[in-house]
Amino acid sequence: MLDTVPLQSRLLDHADHYARWSGLAIGIVAAQQLVMMESGDITIPLVFAITAFGLCAVVGVLLGDALTLRPQEAVRTASLAPRLVRNHVPPRMAPLLLLQAASLVALLVMGALTASSGPDRTGGAGRVINVACQGMGASLGPWPGLYYSGPMFAALAVGTPACFWALRRIAYGPGDYQQRRDRAWAITGAWGLLVSSQVLLVVLMLLVALTETTCAGPLGAATVVVICPLGLLSLFTFGWSLVTVVAPRAVDDEVADDGTFADE
Repeated sequence: MLDTVPLQSRLLDHADHYARWSGLAIGIVAAQQLVMMESGDITIPLVFAITAFGLCAVVGVLLGDALTLRPQEAVRTASLAPRLVRNHVPPRMAPLLLLQAASLVALLVMGALTASSGPDRTGGAGRVINVACQGMGASLGPWPGLYYSGPMFAALAVGTPACFWALRRIAYGPGDYQQRRDRAWAITGAWGLLVSSQVLLVVLMLLVALTETTCAGPLGAATVVVICPLGLLSLFTFGWSLVTVVAPRAVDDEVADDGTFADE
């Protein structure tokens, strides 16, 4: 029997999977190359590596979504219930990712406002925080000031609107609920990789800066206590996001389904 499946369908049937996996693979390779770049500051290659990995994951998922074939039924049915973006994203993990994104922005803004260039650091304002230690000035770093947070802000400014636009296009576009769910979860996972990896990096920077000496004081100790749970949460969401990008149907974050959105 001759294969009657259209050539385009055969070629693009799994193109979204290949694009997502390729984005992760390219991101890993790019991160390895960037983290080994020559630099007088060991932190800035790590910042570029984490940022590049997250952006490559987002680009791969968005490309895979663009290559996903849409169903071509002769007759389509639709529910009268309006479609909303929040009905297609993970109901439990999406709030956690939004909380992390808000925490990341707050930490970066705090770091930018408190950072300065230490007396022993040249050519890079915003690398350290100056504190008083036993009656003398001391510089703690690396600190997430603008020198380090600039690439992070740029990645969030590019990746967040692109992912939200893709989620809106999925929610209001063609396809059955399961297909839209898989595509939306993959995009949410990619954005989660971008956010959680940067949160982990910022938490690591703060821990190194505040624990390298005893000059941080009570405020530094309190900051460590606050950011450690955030780091553990980010580690969990990073793993969840990675699995979701690789295989959206392998994760389960569903609430009770009343059948309202099983349309088209």
